[in-house]
Amino acid sequence: MEHRDRLNLLEFAVEIAHHAGRLTLGYFLRGVTADRKSDDSPVTIADRQAEQFLRERIAAQFPDHGIVGEEFGETRGSAGIRWILDPIDGTFSFIHGVPLYSVLIGVEAGDEIVAGVVHIPALAETIWAARGDGCRWNGRRARVSETASVADAVVLTGGGRGFARNGRSAEFERLIRAFGDHRSWCDAYGYALVATGRADAIVDPKMSIWDVAALLPCIEEAGGRVTDWAGGRSHRIDTAVATNGRIHDEVLALLRG
Repeated sequence: MEHRDRLNLLEFAVEIAHHAGRLTLGYFLRGVTADRKSDDSPVTIADRQAEQFLRERIAAQFPDHGIVGEEFGETRGSAGIRWILDPIDGTFSFIHGVPLYSVLIGVEAGDEIVAGVVHIPALAETIWAARGDGCRWNGRRARVSETASVADAVVLTGGGRGFARNGRSAEFERLIRAFGDHRSWCDAYGYALVATGRADAIVDPKMSIWDVAALLPCIEEAGGRVTDWAGGRSHRIDTAVATNGRIHDEVLALLRG
């Protein structure tokens, strides 16, 4: 894919992410009730309407592109390009009135993510990136931190309960002991903090493709790394470590024990 084509897709992705974000804000802090999906995760009318909006805009602009989203599954395309959507990443935050939720859009060409957008509507923050074009944060260049040691670094997690549910309590304890500080800012917001140098690492014991796709180019184009806990790089990973790159191998070693 040509560089200009990647930028055109990214520009459109940023535009529709902002529109979807405004749609979610119409329900934010309005006492929206949540249903439970089969995996017991929450979902609201805002999740569904935002994804439906994104699908309609993408289908109208690029009718031969595929789409996969958290709420409505996959629609196959013929162009070799697929849009990967999470209309509200951080629904728990959304339904509790916490402004740290995001609209996520990743664009896949072949087997590679070529563009990604993380839009945080309630904070009016957007991080976006296309391959080879760097990462931007509200228009200015985004860079990861320069912290060179775990002992001096800040790690983000969703807290110990999520690790425990996935049988990873020992790994959580090793992280907390080794890092200089720990905070529980999680979901895509935490990855945005890493991409913009406001945190040094984030570790997740469970991920899905729509969680990862938008994040991967943003972190990497900002100078960082994203892998699974074994060090494998893909937008299909089911665990995640994102760092400034300098401490990545040290974090993987901690997870291995």
